[in-house]
Order: sequence, then C-alpha cells, then structure tokens
Amino acid sequence: MLWLYNFGVFLYKTLLYIVSPFNTKAKLFLKGRKNIFKNIKNQVTLIKKPIWFHFASLGEFEQGRPVLEDLKRVYPDKKIIITFFSPSGYEIRKNYELADGVFYLPLDTNKNAAEFIRLVDPEIAIFTKYEFWYHYFKTLNDHHIPLIIISGIFRPDQVFFKWYGGFYRRLLGLVTHFFVQNEQSVSLLKKINLQNVSLSGDTRFDRVAENSKTPKHLSLVEKFCGDFPIFIAGSTWPQDEQLLAELLQQHPDWKFIIAPHEIGESHLQQVLKLIPGAARYTHLSETNTALDQQVLVIDNIGLLSSVYQYGKIAYIGGGFGAGIHNTLEAAAFGLPVIFGPKYDKFQEAKDLIALKAAISIYSIEDLSAAFKKLQKDPNAGMMAKKYVLDKTGSTDQIVKYLEKYI
Repeated sequence: MLWLYNFGVFLYKTLLYIVSPFNTKAKLFLKGRKNIFKNIKNQVTLIKKPIWFHFASLGEFEQGRPVLEDLKRVYPDKKIIITFFSPSGYEIRKNYELADGVFYLPLDTNKNAAEFIRLVDPEIAIFTKYEFWYHYFKTLNDHHIPLIIISGIFRPDQVFFKWYGGFYRRLLGLVTHFFVQNEQSVSLLKKINLQNVSLSGDTRFDRVAENSKTPKHLSLVEKFCGDFPIFIAGSTWPQDEQLLAELLQQHPDWKFIIAPHEIGESHLQQVLKLIPGAARYTHLSETNTALDQQVLVIDNIGLLSSVYQYGKIAYIGGGFGAGIHNTLEAAAFGLPVIFGPKYDKFQEAKDLIALKAAISIYSIEDLSAAFKKLQKDPNAGMMAKKYVLDKTGSTDQIVKYLEKYI
C-alpha cells in the first residue's frame, strides 16, 4: 500500500506542474517550495527545539491559532515554526508575528520528511483538524517527537474505518494524542483500538469568541451601514451570489455586504455585473458617494471576521458546492445564519439548526422565507451567540496537556 501512496504523491506533483501555467494556486504551490530546504536551513540554524505547528490552509490556521497564541503566552521564550500545505494559508500568514519561521510543507516523501525533521528538529509537532502525512508521521515517531492532533474530527465514511483502510489506520497509530471535536470521533477511534484520545471540542469556538470581543473598528464600513439594518453574506460563491442578487431587490430597506470567497478581479467583475452599482470596499473614501449604495462588496482579505459586528443576519456561502464555510464567526456576534444544503459535514451547522439559530435553504423562495422568519425572531441571534460561548474552553484543556512535553 505504501508504494501506492508514494505514487499518489508523485502523481499529484506531476499534475501540479501540468496545470501550473494556467492555475495561480498551483503556480504558488510550486514556487513556494523551490529551494525550500535552503530557505528553512537559513532561518532555523539558530533555533533550538521549536514547537512545530502545521496547518492545511488558512481556515485550519485560525482554528489552531488559539492554542499557538496561548502556548506563546505561557512559554514566551519558545520558538514557533509554522508550515502550510496550501497557498491560501501561506500567502496570507507568511509574516505572522508570533512565528520564527513560516514555510510551505515539502511534499510528503521519505527523503523530504527526513530532511525537514533533521533541519527543524522540533520538540513537539501539532497538526490541526486533519492532514495525515505518512512519512512525516513516521519520521516524527522514529525520532520520538510527540505528534498531537487538535480539533480532529472523524466520520464513519473515512478510509480509516473501511475494511481496506489498514495502511491509514497504521498511520493514525503514529499519533501521540488526539484532541477531537465530538463523541462520534472518540467512538470511531476507540473502535480501531486507539485509546489516546480526548474529547476537547473545537478550538475555533475560542478563536471566534475572542474575536467578537475585540473586532477591528472599520470606519468606512460603519459609515456605509449608517442606520440601516445590515445583511452580511460571507465567503460566497457564484450560486450564492445569484440568490443574493434577487434577495436584495426584494428588500430596499436593508443594506447588504457581500464578501466573495474568491476575490480575483475576474470574479469581482462578475459580481459587479450581477449587482450593478455595488460599491467596492477598496474604492471607498470618507467623501465617496458609493457609501450611499445598497450593496458593498468586500474585495480584500482579512476583514470578514470583523465585518460581522455590523450585521443583523448572515448568509454563509459554499452550501451549493463542496460545503459551507465558517458559520461560527457570524454566530459569535449574535447573528443568526442562513446557508445552502451542503452542511452535513459541519456539526456546528447541525447544532445551530437544532437551536433555530440557523436555516438551510435550497432556492430563492427558501432564502426569502428564511430572511423574513429570522427578522421576526429576536431569540435566534441570542441562541447563536450562547451556543458559541457555551462551547469555549478547549484551548485551555489542550495547553495544559501539552505542558508535559514542553
């Protein structure tokens, strides 16, 4: 099975080279790994036994960030090394102030893993949610370096729990300890004889709760909002935007803020064509008449988590594609949420629906009905916020456990 895994990694790299001339993310993926070991060596030469955090992408970084920042608070002299698999994480957080080095993770080969661990020589490795790399896990295990998974979540349909998943079960056996989000994950791991598991919940709750206490003040967004009630649509995709374009026409007494998931110029132009007259955030100024428009498009990265402070109701995109994006950022500010039908992999979405703090929709008719219903329900937003606050605390549990290794 290992040969098939290695072939899959090789094939993935080959496909990246083929598509990179036409795909920005693939190009960044390859460019960022060029001379990677030379870059790592230059930066880590004087760093002794750092804590290594690995994140798949930006979402996992935000999820694991509370643990990273709490560890840095408790151990201010410890060095931190961060790796990302995806450009969407690395390109945004490559200058993260608490890290002593931020790198792309070299592809998972036996040679790469051995060289990376030799150069970095971490005291402990912490992976967030997922990313299960055989050669890195085995090399860490061979060097007796603890490997911790935080905010892990497992489902019965994953390969680990299939009759043919023996190779991947052995991979999980290389993990020192799992901190998982729900009881189902505990049960699944114990069924394959992995007892080194703790139910801690999801560190994202700690992150979004903290963010809701100290959001950035966005004066131009505040001025755009004025005295209007605000509907905020976060991480939207084209199918979401089609629905929103119809909804906003039905409610001229509301203002809408839309933050597309993809903010390349071509997609932004599609949004502006769909919603004529919409203002762009980066084009606003204190005297700009665009502040009087009904719709504001957020056309840069890093604002959405603070934009939610100005809203009354939120729509979370992605539910007509691979799956919805982050509902908790909005819920932490006391916003009830609406999203599309693809939410089955997200426990928090199911919980919010059960609490009547969220509604899943399939069509513009559903969206209109959900919008009207949430306007009339004063408890929905309060229940969303309470749900987030009641789920905080996993960071403390994890950091206290990690103290034995640091």
